[in-house]
Amino acid sequence: MPLTSAVRAFRRDPAVMVAVVALWALLATFVVYPLATLLVRVFIDKGAFSASGLISVITDRHQIVAFWNSLLLAAIVGVGGTLIGFLFAFTATRARLPRWLLTVVDASVLLPLVSPPFTTAIAMIFSFGPRGLITYELLGLKGVTVYGLASTAFSEILTYFPIAYLTLKPLLAGIDSNVEGMAHSLGAARWRVFRTVTLPLTVPGLANAFLLLFAASLADFATPLILAGNQFPVLPTQAYLQITGLFDLRGGAALSFVLLFPALAVFLLQRYWVSRRFYVTVTGKGAGQAPFDSVSPGMRALLLAACALIALVIVYFYALLAYASLVKALGADHTLTLAHYRVIFTEGLKAIRDTLIIAGLAMPLGGIYGILLGYLVTRHSFAGRRTMELTSMVNYALPGTIVGIAYLIAFNDPPIELTGTALLIVACYVFRYGPTGIRATVALLQQIDRSLEEASTGLGAGSGTTFRRVTLPLIVPAFFAGLGVVFIRSMTAISATIFLVSISWTLITVKILENMTELALGPAAAFSVLVVAIVFIVIALIGRLLRAFRSPGVGQVTSLLGG
Repeated sequence: MPLTSAVRAFRRDPAVMVAVVALWALLATFVVYPLATLLVRVFIDKGAFSASGLISVITDRHQIVAFWNSLLLAAIVGVGGTLIGFLFAFTATRARLPRWLLTVVDASVLLPLVSPPFTTAIAMIFSFGPRGLITYELLGLKGVTVYGLASTAFSEILTYFPIAYLTLKPLLAGIDSNVEGMAHSLGAARWRVFRTVTLPLTVPGLANAFLLLFAASLADFATPLILAGNQFPVLPTQAYLQITGLFDLRGGAALSFVLLFPALAVFLLQRYWVSRRFYVTVTGKGAGQAPFDSVSPGMRALLLAACALIALVIVYFYALLAYASLVKALGADHTLTLAHYRVIFTEGLKAIRDTLIIAGLAMPLGGIYGILLGYLVTRHSFAGRRTMELTSMVNYALPGTIVGIAYLIAFNDPPIELTGTALLIVACYVFRYGPTGIRATVALLQQIDRSLEEASTGLGAGSGTTFRRVTLPLIVPAFFAGLGVVFIRSMTAISATIFLVSISWTLITVKILENMTELALGPAAAFSVLVVAIVFIVIALIGRLLRAFRSPGVGQVTSLLGG
C-alpha cells in the first residue's frame, strides 16, 4: 500500500488501522520470527550458509527410517480414523437414533477430545502391558509387550477419530434425503443408493477428514514416545530426543525442517478440499415425499453394534484410568487408596496451579485474538488482508514439535528472551489454537448481511462503535467457541509446550509424561482423570454461556468446542 493510501486509510478509520498494525506486529513476533529463526539455525552455521546439518539428517539411515515411519503411521491413522469417524457419523445421521442414544454417542466421542492425547496410550499399557489387566490378570500371559506400530496406531486412531466424526456428521446431515429417495424410487437397492449417491457426495469430506487425521498423527510425539519407543521411531520423537537428550538444537531444527514438508503439503491439500466448496444439496423445500429410510433394520442393528463396541472400548479405557488412580498398583495391588491423588495435590500442585493460570490467561486472549482478526479480514479491505489470514494459520497448521522447537530457538536468546516464562507458553497457545476462533468468526460473518453494519455507519457511527454495538453481539458464539478450544488445548496439549516448560513454569501434561517415563503409573492416571474432570466442567460452563447468547450461527460453531 503506498504511503499516501495508508495515511488516507488511517485518517478514514484509525481504529481499524491501529488494530491491523498491532496484529501484524504480534504475528511477526510469534509466527514469522520463530519460523525464520528455525530456518536460519538449519542453514546458517557460524555466520555462513551451510546445509551440513540438514544433509547429515537426510543421509542418516536411522532418521530416514523415522521419516518413513512417521508417514506410515499417519497414513494408517488417517485411514482407520476416517473409517471409524464415518461409521459413527453415518450411524448418527442415518440410523434414526433416539435422542438419548445420540447423546451417549456424542459423549463417548467427546472423551478423547478433552483429554491429553496420550491418555489412551496409558490405558493401553494398563490393559495389555506386562502386568496388564487383560494380558496378565485375565489371560495369564507373561512377558507380553505392548510396544510397537500396532499399539501406537490403535491408540492414535481412538484418540483422533472424533475429528473425522465432527467433520463428517454435518456433511451427512446436509444431504437431502429426497436425493437418495429418488434413486431408490427408480429401483436402486439401499446398498446401490449408498454406493452411487451417498458415498460420492461425502468424498470431499472423507478426503478432508483423512488429511486432518494425517496431520494430527504427524504432529503427535507423546503417544509414539510412550508406545513406539525404539521399536518404531518416528520423526517428532527423534527431534524431541535430539534436543532433550543430546542438547543438539541444530540437529533438532534440521529434523523439524524435514517434518515441515509433509506437514505443509497436508495443510495445502486440506485447504484445497475445503476451498472446493462442495455443497451437497441446496434444495430449499423438499419434494414432498417421505424421508428416505437408507438403513434397513438389520443394518441398523449392525451399525449400532459396531459403534457400541468402539464406544465401550473408549469408556473401558477411561474407566480403567479412573480405577488405576484409585488402587495402589494396578496389576499388583488392587487395594483402594487415595494416595495417588495426595501425590498430585502435593508434589504435583505446582503443575496444576501453573496449568490453570496459563490456561486462564490464554483462554480470553485467544478468544479476543480470534474474533478480532476474523472480523478484520472478513469485513475490512486493507493491503495484505489475505496474507494476514494465511499467516495466522501457520502455527495452527504446523506440527507442535516444529512450533515448540522454533519458539525455543527464537526466544532463548536476545533480542527477545522469553524462554522459561509463562508469557511464552501463553503466546504459543494463543497463536497456535486461536485460529479456531478465527475460522468460527469468518463462518458467522459470512452469514450476516453487511447491510446491518452499513446502516450503523450510515447513521454516523464509527467502526469501533459499529463493531461493539452491532457486530460483536452477533459473533459472540464464535468468541465462546474460541475460548473453549484454547482452554481445552491449554489443558491437554504437550507437543509444542514440552520444549517451553521450565523450573518456574510447568504443565500437567508434562508431569504425566514424566510419571510415565518414571513408571509412576498411578499418579499419571490421577492427573489424567483430573484433566478430564476440569475440562468437562469448563466446557459445561462455556456451553451455558453460549446458550445465553444464541444466534443463527451458533449451531455451526458449537462443534468446534471439541476440535
